[in-house]
Amino acid sequence: MVVTTRTRSPIRSNVGLKAVMAVTGVLLVLFLIAHMLGNLKIFSGATSFDHYAHWLRELGVPLLPSAGFLWLQRVGLLTAVILHIWAATVLALRARAARPVRYAHRKKVRGSYAARTMRWGGVIILLFVVYHILDLTTGTLNPVGDPSRPFANVVADFAPERWYVTLFYTVAVVALGFHLRHGVFSALRSLGQQTPRGEQRVRVVALVFAVVLCAGYLVVPFAVLTGLVS
Repeated sequence: MVVTTRTRSPIRSNVGLKAVMAVTGVLLVLFLIAHMLGNLKIFSGATSFDHYAHWLRELGVPLLPSAGFLWLQRVGLLTAVILHIWAATVLALRARAARPVRYAHRKKVRGSYAARTMRWGGVIILLFVVYHILDLTTGTLNPVGDPSRPFANVVADFAPERWYVTLFYTVAVVALGFHLRHGVFSALRSLGQQTPRGEQRVRVVALVFAVVLCAGYLVVPFAVLTGLVS
């Protein structure tokens, strides 16, 4: 009798899943940095910001149709997000199945805090991404909603009377900051920084990176809210 055994695909192994998380995580972080830098161009004035937004729409023309690059980017980012969530979920379920005995009290508190932060932070970020697309991409929820006037769209979006939008934006960015801090720390620690001194260094690096990125995103809505940009 011939016995056949199913071999797990390399990408579905723990090592493969961690590689998927690492690659997609890097791609998403690079996008966040580029997007933040683009947002900061709003301080250069309406003409400069609108020119930058129109340049993005025409990037790749005539090889791509107008806004073709942006749609390729959106599809790529959506794929990266789905793969990132899938890999993280499978790894978490496997870790839970392989650890039937609960942690001691001290580790349980630390582990559950990280898990809650990543879980609820991910939900908040996902909801915000959906809203953000409907607001500043399709213009459906934006008071101006004119793709030819991106500066006006942003100013109208974070106007003082729409303080609740700024509040939601802030909550989402802070959740993103916690997510990044934990993710960057875990990634750097996996690269070998597992000594007490090494862990302390990567904690600082992860915290500084998360704070800087959050500040870069939050400065725009608060500049509009306070009238610095109008």
